[in-house]
Amino acid sequence: MLWAVVSSAVGAILVVAGLPKIKEPERMARAVRGYRLLPEKFAGVVGRVLPVAEVAVGLALIIGVLPKIAGGAAVVMFVAFFFGLTVNLLRGRRDLDCGCFAFAAGTDEVARIGWWHSARAAVLAVLAATVVLTPTIGMIDRVAGTLVGLFVVGLVCVGVYARTFMSFGRRPIDGYLTNASMEMRAAASVSRY
Repeated sequence: MLWAVVSSAVGAILVVAGLPKIKEPERMARAVRGYRLLPEKFAGVVGRVLPVAEVAVGLALIIGVLPKIAGGAAVVMFVAFFFGLTVNLLRGRRDLDCGCFAFAAGTDEVARIGWWHSARAAVLAVLAATVVLTPTIGMIDRVAGTLVGLFVVGLVCVGVYARTFMSFGRRPIDGYLTNASMEMRAAASVSRY
């Protein structure tokens, strides 16, 4: 069952990463060109095809269709991501849109890559490789593992989404509330005497 969990988790990550990029093929092509690793025309084609491939491979890993081939394709993708990120980091080029799960361009966020992105791609490549190297999984283990893997990835997605609009500590925007709270406490203490 553990291998089915790994397979479906890696697959879900690919699906979650690929879906937003399918809607914006030009931005994805621009992100691939930004890495300056492929010829101009080839980079544009890769940018348009890659999101569809991510979703297709991800769904195959989740469902368990041809897991060795889908796992091998996932390994190739994650190794390519690792290579692209690492080469650009070694070149000192950090001001790139990773293009991993969505696009930062057009928002207030400055697009930057870091060693975290490279390490994440390497870990995902290793996890995808375990899918290729595992024995055949029975149907019951496949279904149970898929459900557990999707549940875990779903929880992570919900947590990441919640973090985008929730704060678990004091935020600078709440400064005006702090002043109002102190004034109310002062007024309450004065009225007691």
